Amino acid sequence: MPTDGSRVVIVGCGVVGAAIAYELSQVNGLAITVVDRQPPARASTGAALGVLMGAISQKTRGRAWNLRQTSLRRYQQWLPELEELTGQRVPVNRQGILLLSYEADLSKWDALIRLRREQGWTLEHWAPAQVGDRCPQVSLNAVTAGIYSPQDCQIDPTALTRALVAGAAQRGVQFDFSSPVASLEFADATGQRCVGVRTVQGDRLLADWVVIASGLGTTPLLDALPLPKIDIRPVLGQAMRVKLGEPMGDRTFQPVITGNDIHVVPLGQGEYWIGATVEFPEFAEGESASSFSQANGLGAIAASPAALKTVWEGAIALCPVLAQAEVQHTWSGLRPRPANRPAPVLERLSACPNVILSTGHYRNGVLLAPATAVWVRGEIEDTKGKIQG
Repeated sequence: MPTDGSRVVIVGCGVVGAAIAYELSQVNGLAITVVDRQPPARASTGAALGVLMGAISQKTRGRAWNLRQTSLRRYQQWLPELEELTGQRVPVNRQGILLLSYEADLSKWDALIRLRREQGWTLEHWAPAQVGDRCPQVSLNAVTAGIYSPQDCQIDPTALTRALVAGAAQRGVQFDFSSPVASLEFADATGQRCVGVRTVQGDRLLADWVVIASGLGTTPLLDALPLPKIDIRPVLGQAMRVKLGEPMGDRTFQPVITGNDIHVVPLGQGEYWIGATVEFPEFAEGESASSFSQANGLGAIAASPAALKTVWEGAIALCPVLAQAEVQHTWSGLRPRPANRPAPVLERLSACPNVILSTGHYRNGVLLAPATAVWVRGEIEDTKGKIQG
C-alpha cells in the first residue's frame, strides 16, 4: 500500500466524484477509494440534462470562464479515451447548441462572438431567417437572433459517469457504493489534520487526502467542525422525455435548442429531453441546509406540477410541433447550490488543508466536472511535489 501522502478518499460518486477519481487514477502512486451511499449517477447527476454551455456562456473571464474552457478541452481528450479504455459508448450530441435570443439589443452577443474568436472559440450570429432555414421546427415569434455554438455539446450524464467509474476502476481505483460517510476522522482534538473518514457501519478509512464531492451531503458532514459553515442548499429541477413520430426539422441537423432557460435536447429517433425547472424550497430566516433537512427531510421537497407544466408549455412555444409529442416519463432531482457564494465550492479547508472541497456545482456539475478534477489533481500534486503524474 503506497504511503506518504498518497492515500485519497473521495466522498461522493456523482459525475464530479467520478471525474475526480478518473483524473487522479492517472497519477502514479496514489491509492484511491471512492465511497458513496448508492450506485453512481444517482441524485443530481441522474436528473441532469448534460447540456455543456461553455463557449456560449456569458462568462468571459476569471474562474468562471477558465473552468468552462478547461472542461471543454478536457472532454475532447476524455471522450475518445474513455470509449477506448472501457468499451462503453458515451452518447454525445456534437451538433452544437442554438440559443434563441429575444433581446432587441444584440451588442452583448456580438461582443461575445468577437471575444470568443480571440480566445480560440467559434460562435455564430444567425439572423431569424437563417434560424428558420437551419431549424424549421423553431417558432420565430419574437426571435431577434440565434447564437450558434458548434463547439459546445450535450453528453449523457449517466453514461458518462458510469464510463468514468469503469475507467478509474481499470486503473486501480476502489469503489464502495454501500458506505455512507458518517464523519471525518482527525488526528487530535484540534481538527487540523484529517486522517480519514468513518462510515455509518463504523468502518474507518485512513487517508492522507479527503476529497468531498458529496453535493448536498457536504453541509452535514462539515457541520460538526469548528470552521466557517459551508451551506449547500437543495434546488429541485424537473425534466421530461418525450417522443414524436419523427425528428423535428432537419434530420441531419439536430442541435440542442435553448431559449428562455428551457432546453430541448435531441436524443435520436424523434425523442427529446425537455427541461428543466428551477424550484427553490422556502428556508426560514437564518435556517441552514442541515437544519432544514433535519426538520423536513430532503425527500419532503415536492416537485411542482405547475412548474413542469410551465417548462413544457415554454418548450412548445420554442418548437410548436412538440405539442404532438407523447410524454414518456418525467423525473426530478435536487441540485446542490451554495448559499451566499458563487458555485461551485472549490477550496481546501483553511483549518484542515488536507480536506479538499469539490462540491456545490448547482446546475453545472456535468459541465464543470473535468475542470474540477483537474483542479483537485493540481492541489494534490502541487502540495506533494514528489508525486509525479
